[in-house]
Amino acid sequence: MHYEVTPDLVTGNNLIDSEHRQLFAAVNDLMDACSRGEGRAKIENTVRFLTDYVAKHFRDEEDLQVRSKYPAYPTHKVFHDGYRRQLSDTARELLQQGPTVKALGDLNRVVGVLVSHIRTEDKRLAKHVKEQGK
Repeated sequence: MHYEVTPDLVTGNNLIDSEHRQLFAAVNDLMDACSRGEGRAKIENTVRFLTDYVAKHFRDEEDLQVRSKYPAYPTHKVFHDGYRRQLSDTARELLQQGPTVKALGDLNRVVGVLVSHIRTEDKRLAKHVKEQGK
């Protein structure tokens, strides 16, 4: 599966959209390397990047939410905290097992959760931020 920020995932917020593109690019790079039989060489750096970058991205989103007084901030924050744990568990599995079909399937599942979140919640956030002029 190849991930990209398609029109239905564009939030209209440059920061959020650019960070989503970078996250998807990292996952795509790992999946491409795995399909070439080079996954083990990329897995550690990719997993480290994904966990660090998701933490940064969520901080950026949460800062936007606080500054714009986003009413759904508490719920969005709960999702972010849970997602960090899911990604951390998946990352640990990838590092321990290597790029197995199961581990990569779990990564795809976790990324799919993020895609659904972007499609609904991040788009609502971006709309709110734009309306607030922040």
